[in-house]
Amino acid sequence: MKGITDEPQYSVGLLEGDTVFSDVIDSHIYEQTLSEKNAFFVADLGVIMRQHVRWRTYMAQIRPYYTVRCNSSPAVIEVLAALGTGFLCTNKSELELMQTHGIPSEDIIYSGVCKQVSQIKYAAKNGIDLLVCDNEAELRKISRCHPNAKLLVQVSTETSSPDDEISMTFGCSLKDCRHLLESAKELGMEVVGVRCHISGSCEDDQVYVHAISDARCVFDMGEEIGFKMKILDIGSGFSSCEAQLELINSAVMSMVDLYFPSSSGVSIIAEPGSFLVSSAFTLAVNVISKEIVARDHHNQTNDDPSPNDEPEFQYYMNEGVYGSFASKLSDTIITAPSVHKNTSLDAPVFSTSLWGPSGDDLDRVVDHCLLPELNIGDWLTFSQAGAYSLGQPLCTSTDSFPPPVYYVISSRDWFEMQDTSVTHEATLKNLSLVPYFLNSCQTEAALSVPA
Repeated sequence: MKGITDEPQYSVGLLEGDTVFSDVIDSHIYEQTLSEKNAFFVADLGVIMRQHVRWRTYMAQIRPYYTVRCNSSPAVIEVLAALGTGFLCTNKSELELMQTHGIPSEDIIYSGVCKQVSQIKYAAKNGIDLLVCDNEAELRKISRCHPNAKLLVQVSTETSSPDDEISMTFGCSLKDCRHLLESAKELGMEVVGVRCHISGSCEDDQVYVHAISDARCVFDMGEEIGFKMKILDIGSGFSSCEAQLELINSAVMSMVDLYFPSSSGVSIIAEPGSFLVSSAFTLAVNVISKEIVARDHHNQTNDDPSPNDEPEFQYYMNEGVYGSFASKLSDTIITAPSVHKNTSLDAPVFSTSLWGPSGDDLDRVVDHCLLPELNIGDWLTFSQAGAYSLGQPLCTSTDSFPPPVYYVISSRDWFEMQDTSVTHEATLKNLSLVPYFLNSCQTEAALSVPA
């Protein structure tokens, strides 16, 4: 196992021979078990490349614009830039990050809903012209600070569920779009397209169908007023599930062909975030405390969770909702982890809840799952950990730092990535190889080393 590095801030381990992703996790768990037992991420950059290939397979006509706030890790940005994606930024720090990585300004969309004047001026100064706008107050602010901006009108999208009102929070309603477009014309602004606001992980393909239909109406309004409408952003809502992408594709592409055929010259884009990065990252956490709670303590009447009708176990981990599991605070479901130790297939499992280290009632990461009994010092690994998990900790403790990320890629994926890259070829090919050795003894001991 060797490493690829371009900056001192991170390196990418090159997996060669029989070394696989799980070996890297084993190695770092072994090292941490003998030291501070800190949480850490391991990221397979080859997964990002393969997710990009899947996107191009199912959504060949739709260029992806990666949602930077989903995961702004430098290696992620570098890989996606090399693969030719655009980038969607919501604030100045993300815009600056794109500038640092040399992303062309035409490949950046500034989508913040409520933009600060100073940040709009920063975009104008750096030639970032594609901005999202959904109300007249924002329009007038942009016209003063960035008169050369090219605007995408953000249109709210009806949800299929009456309980989901998030997608109605932002975006101009269809009936108000004409007034917004007329105001833009009066101010001398240029409107070049529509952005559909679709929130979260959308599982209903009909939401996209309605959004594209509404976008066609807004395009017609804009062209009637005198704008040259040439960009359609169908929004986000893509999970890492390939089946969901296939379902959306079958519905979306027929609508695109109907309302925005290739002969129209309209560029179709979308905003995959979680789809590209979630499955590439695995988070390893350590069990730091343990409690046994009688089942009747919770007034539970359901006897199903524990096959042996044993008390419930509560385990406390060194990462919680104020750190790497912050997405739980926005009602994201955290799936049950894998236990990183040797257990027999017939080992009993128990009703379990997993908590962060704060002791806060909100710091409940997994409400319920079935796990074998754990000990303090045991390790748990969470897959699908690449989305909205690498930001700065929300707590104010002075010893709170985001877990380190160890990047890897197989030699096969590395060479394929260089062949696939459409931009930043020089950046990828100039990465120098440095020794990065994996101690084979560590992978054997990681599952059995005492806590």
